[in-house]
Amino acid sequence: MSVFTRGAPPAYAPKERPDGAKVNGEVRRRFKIGPPGYLIGVFVLVAIIGSLVSPHFLTMRNLENIAVAASVVAVLGVAQFIVIVTRGIDLSVGSVAALSTVIAAVMLQQGHGVFITVIVTIAACSLAGLINGILVVYARIAPFVATLAMMSIARGVAFLVQVGTLIVISDRTFLTIFGGNTGSIPNVVIIALAVTLIAAFVMRFGSVGRRLYALGGNPEAARLSGLPVKRDQVMAYTTSGALAGLAGLMLAGRLSQGSSLVGQGYELDSIAAAVVGGTSLFGGTGDPISTVLGALIIGMIGNIMNLAGIQSEPQMVILGIVILLAVFLTSGGGIQRIRAALSKLRPKRNGVSDSTPASSPEDVPISRRPDLEQGVDSSGPNRQSNNTEGNP
Repeated sequence: MSVFTRGAPPAYAPKERPDGAKVNGEVRRRFKIGPPGYLIGVFVLVAIIGSLVSPHFLTMRNLENIAVAASVVAVLGVAQFIVIVTRGIDLSVGSVAALSTVIAAVMLQQGHGVFITVIVTIAACSLAGLINGILVVYARIAPFVATLAMMSIARGVAFLVQVGTLIVISDRTFLTIFGGNTGSIPNVVIIALAVTLIAAFVMRFGSVGRRLYALGGNPEAARLSGLPVKRDQVMAYTTSGALAGLAGLMLAGRLSQGSSLVGQGYELDSIAAAVVGGTSLFGGTGDPISTVLGALIIGMIGNIMNLAGIQSEPQMVILGIVILLAVFLTSGGGIQRIRAALSKLRPKRNGVSDSTPASSPEDVPISRRPDLEQGVDSSGPNRQSNNTEGNP
């Protein structure tokens, strides 16, 4: 007889949660504050290798050069992270950054103020990101194809606006903001740090960040739970375009010019920063701080190769190997595979090994002995089964 009343659920039956609660729980499990331990270990290891390769690696001047060079990649890496976390990719960030330098240089040359120049430049780059989002979400074009097309379009527009010649930037205010120092700290480093902290705060505590993680983790569950999936995807690409525009302003301040030729290769660098930082290409995992740490690791590796006298072509090969290794460890479950392999190499507990002889029938649990389950006694001839007829 059942102890449950007909039609009533068991007293211990778990209460069902709404889909939104399931999504939020999944988000909390996926997100961790700060970079993972292995990433910090890699950072320290690369720093040690750099100090062994060259005595100039740990000098203040060289460390400042690494930070300045990595600041642009860090901002582009955060832009790439916001898109990758939604299971997308943005190959146009480098070209949009080049377009940003040209727009800013032209506007400053025409006598516009720094404030209006910055606003118009970032707005134009946000428009490029918005077009990417519309193509991906509503036109249903693959992110790789849509952003690859925008990469060509943005650089072509930059070349047309530039009219084939470099545009020199001489505005002192602009150069001070995006190319100067505050005390002994370069302003581009401060900008990159501010972008990183804001992005980390939004992704950790903002509802937008939780929705983006939910979208990347399980798009169908996010849609069924009522989240604005399409709007968030478009917003992610738009934000990526805006951050690419900001990175272009940082480049323009450093180079004191606008050019359609800058930013080449930054697409690969931004993806590498996000992936090395632990962001999965399958979406739903990662964080901006780890992405920036990945950008610093890439910058340190490039600096070490420069100090060692390695040419640019081998550097590209090494960077590609680093990306493959990072993808294997993060998106390919490489860390779990390594842990599983190491666990198999550990010695068995209590000295038990694979060579231990098979157990005797007496050592086998009763539940696994079919002779006792059938009422047959196999322990000796003087004992009889309960089923034997003629018991006295």
